Amino acid sequence: MSPLANITISDISKKYKSASFESLSNVSFSINAGKTIGILGPNGAGKTTLISILCGLIEPTKGVVSYQTENKTNLAGIDLKKIIGFVPQEYAFYHELTPVQNMSYFGSLYNLSKEEIKQKTDSLLSILGLAEVAHKKINTFSGGMKRKINLAIGLIHSPAILFLDEPTVGVDVQSKLSIIEFLTETSKQGTTIIYTSHHLSEAEDFCDDILLISKGKIVANGPTKEIIQKNNASDLQSLFIKLTKSE
Repeated sequence: MSPLANITISDISKKYKSASFESLSNVSFSINAGKTIGILGPNGAGKTTLISILCGLIEPTKGVVSYQTENKTNLAGIDLKKIIGFVPQEYAFYHELTPVQNMSYFGSLYNLSKEEIKQKTDSLLSILGLAEVAHKKINTFSGGMKRKINLAIGLIHSPAILFLDEPTVGVDVQSKLSIIEFLTETSKQGTTIIYTSHHLSEAEDFCDDILLISKGKIVANGPTKEIIQKNNASDLQSLFIKLTKSE
């Protein structure tokens, strides 16, 4: 089982060298272990910049991101990468290989033993309904099956924190439900999930908390249902339109 991980974001700002304005401005919030938080906002609001900072891909201009597990605080570098899983919107695997071959390759990057890789591969492919195609080339798969492979690879090392960028984009309803059910169960096992999507009805059902940003600033943050009620909105989509209408 992955370690429980909390994240604290303190006064983060980011201004790119060529920009005339900040992509993020004084952003502060926290994410508790085992929670699913949706980072939402219009295009250009700063979501990608924030996710990139949280993943350690870029440095903030100012501010601090702190990661804590039961045994360590202020994780960084290799220690941080070991507890992070990232499932991008783009397919991040080798299409000419099979699921088993892909899982073996990516598992080896995390220094997992052959036994660990086999155990995780068998378990994930079975749970995601891909056991029967484990040895078939992925280039023959449907979009929904490829999304599931993307997800399985991101979880091969049992990360404490999982970043998901549009994990259900372009898939059929049944595949979408299957993926969300699996992710919900993953969260219940203690994995902290940070999720971005333009599917607001899906995010409303899936996310414990939401962080809504507009023009680089937080405009709403907290438990999803409470934030919707507090702003007298009927649902997340109405809240989104209400709080970002000037974007």
